[in-house]
Amino acid sequence: MNRQNSKLTPANTNIEEVKRLNALSGLSYNEVFELLGKQFLNAQKQNKH
Repeated sequence: MNRQNSKLTPANTNIEEVKRLNALSGLSYNEVFELLGKQFLNAQKQNKH
């Protein structure tokens, strides 16, 4: 990435690089929590039948 075009924080963190890496990292904690909750509820519904 061109350092002149990048946005740096006062701590010299490259914001655009952080955003790019976050996009590649997979599910967030909240997304995993939501997915597990939905799977649990679906399993509970199936066990009642």
